[in-house]
Amino acid sequence: MLSRTIYRYKSKRDGQAYLRMRIKEIAGTRMRYGYRRIHVLLKREGWKVNYKRVYRIYREEGLMLRCKRKQRKVSASRVPLTAEIKRLNECWAMDFVSDQLYNGKRIRALTLIDLCSRECLAIHPDRSITGVCVVDVLAS
Repeated sequence: MLSRTIYRYKSKRDGQAYLRMRIKEIAGTRMRYGYRRIHVLLKREGWKVNYKRVYRIYREEGLMLRCKRKQRKVSASRVPLTAEIKRLNECWAMDFVSDQLYNGKRIRALTLIDLCSRECLAIHPDRSITGVCVVDVLAS
């Protein structure tokens, strides 16, 4: 009869020490490479290794890349208010504003302002504003 400890014995020896060292070397030289790219490089070098094993070792060694947050895109059409705008009606700005009524219907408004005097030149409220409406407001 065999002892119970033989059945539950777990080896303390790391069978993948060379693979672990190679993954750390690649990650050290190429900081922005993730585990998938490292797996491709290992395959090119002739290692017979599964991508799941590379991922496990990559995580155990703490080599995880940080996730970048998406940066908000700034509209390129913004005109900075500079000292060049000195006269009335030299530069205008328009914007669309939308809101919801008590019954759930949407209402939109086209606002047109003068950047020099900060005066509101026109407000056009409507349920839907088309390009023709915008041209009419700008023409009047």
